[in-house]
Amino acid sequence: MATVITRLEGGAGILALRGARALDRGEFAATIVTGSGDRLLDEAAAAGLEVRIEPVLRRPIDPRGDLRAFRALSALFAQQNFDVVHTHTSKAGVLGRIAARRAGVPRIVHTYHGFPFHEFQSRAQRGAYVAIERRLGRITDVVLCVGTGVAVEAVRRGLAAPQRIRTIGVAVDGGQPRTTEARDKARQALGIPAGAAVVGAVGRLTYQKAPEDFIAALRQLGRPDVVGVWVGGGELAGRIGQLAARAGRPGSPPAPRVVLAGERTDVPDILPAFDVFALPSRYEGLPTSVVEAMRCEVPVVATAVNAVGDVVIPGETGLLVPPRRPDLLAAAIGYLLDRPAVAARMAATARARIDGRFSTAELLATLTEAYTGGR
Repeated sequence: MATVITRLEGGAGILALRGARALDRGEFAATIVTGSGDRLLDEAAAAGLEVRIEPVLRRPIDPRGDLRAFRALSALFAQQNFDVVHTHTSKAGVLGRIAARRAGVPRIVHTYHGFPFHEFQSRAQRGAYVAIERRLGRITDVVLCVGTGVAVEAVRRGLAAPQRIRTIGVAVDGGQPRTTEARDKARQALGIPAGAAVVGAVGRLTYQKAPEDFIAALRQLGRPDVVGVWVGGGELAGRIGQLAARAGRPGSPPAPRVVLAGERTDVPDILPAFDVFALPSRYEGLPTSVVEAMRCEVPVVATAVNAVGDVVIPGETGLLVPPRRPDLLAAAIGYLLDRPAVAARMAATARARIDGRFSTAELLATLTEAYTGGR
């Protein structure tokens, strides 16, 4: 079987890799096909998975490049005679599914980690993307949606026949509750004073994640004792670095200290450094980083988009705010920082609610059924 993803990175890459690694090697011979990637490429190779790089498979829309990628995927699928092609992310989902159909692949599976359409697009653009996904749904045997909110939207939009749509979770194993020792060790690793108030986020520095709203919220918080930490790289790293370094206006509160930690392989180990986890995404599926924060009993503030509400239940397991409202994000962060007992209660409730869920074993069972049709 082939796992096809545009870029093996970020939350989608982590879930795709964890799924491929979890498969029974005696039943499935998994090949990862991707246009590019980060450290996950090395992790895939270290796990003994075959990795095929198709450089023409790129995220930006490029008719000529996309045609070359389609031809390359079609040839690969026909040559390798895959029984299953499982696509992830938008570009790989379009080209990979059509190429798999053309090559006569018996079973086609697609995972929606989110959608290529969202409320911040024009109505025409959003409508075009929905129409494309509906047509692709007709040639997709199983549609896996990361989170109930994503699955509900897929059904509501008619992206595939209802009986073909499944809800899955992220795969997060491990994660220990935050202790004083774990917090101090994590802060030392990040170069942050032990006594600081720390607001952190984990995610790629991309338009989707709205890191500029994270910076704006910290400025509006107006607390010089707060240190912001963003873990993850991406195409907006330069711009966000400039925003973080920009001095405030005369008479305004001092600009907060912001640490851009870049890509790290020890995210579960440094999450205990955070007093509040804040994710300001414009749109999402079900973020792995939110579940990881909850496993570490870090209180969460996130935007009320897509499947985030599956785990962030307002007032119980965290706080939700509308996207593109850094003022409300700042207010929610301040509320939790000022009420440590309330924040600790929400964090403990969140960990209890997700305990036993979102495991690799659960993901394996879902994938096995999707690939075999329950045989």
